[in-house]
Amino acid sequence: MGRSRRTLPEELLLLALDPATGTTAQPQSLDLGLAGAQLVELALAGRIAPDGDRIAVVMPRPTGDPTLDSALELLRRRGSPVRAVHWIGGPRLGLRQTYLSHLERCGMVHAVEGQMCGVLPTTRYQATETAISREIRARLDSAIRTGVPPDPRTAALAALAHAVGLGKHLYPGNEGRSSRSRLRDLIRHDPMGGLVAHAVMDVQNGVGAQPRRGSGAGGGGRTAMPMQPQSRSGSMARVVAH
Repeated sequence: MGRSRRTLPEELLLLALDPATGTTAQPQSLDLGLAGAQLVELALAGRIAPDGDRIAVVMPRPTGDPTLDSALELLRRRGSPVRAVHWIGGPRLGLRQTYLSHLERCGMVHAVEGQMCGVLPTTRYQATETAISREIRARLDSAIRTGVPPDPRTAALAALAHAVGLGKHLYPGNEGRSSRSRLRDLIRHDPMGGLVAHAVMDVQNGVGAQPRRGSGAGGGGRTAMPMQPQSRSGSMARVVAH
């Protein structure tokens, strides 16, 4: 997989990064979104494909991206298609920190060390390649404002951004309501992105144990349950990303 193009997990993380604070919006749901974004990226690379509400490996050959290949190998070891909601809801220790560190090595972000309450060490991240961040945002804005069906990559990014709750971060306030609504509507333009986005929302709503019925997001009458605790390595112990 060529490195001239950012992967969906990288793009989702850059979208979530607040340029003013150096923290990430929606950190808990973002971790789920990054796992889901890996699935979409692997599907775009032809390595996996949807099988109903499950994910099947169709080509186990590595992509050349170590983080994606680790996910691909884990999927391959399952031996049979796995439900997207179970995969996304599984433990992903340090996934956000892995991608932040990768973006730092690529020169996309710069780590700023600090302290919380004068005692706890923290690390905040400032985007350095702002042109790339602007290009990612511009793709979403164009899809929202023009109404032209976006390419699968942009549609999947929009679906994931909506699923993890980035709408209010990207399009805040009352003036952003129509844009948030159109962001949500873009979920229908990419089947894989839609499948993964719905799975992310199902995990957040605590309905991963039941089979999905229909294609609606969230589903009426579902009872929200608390998110499972996130990893204490990296982003919880050292990185301020909330």
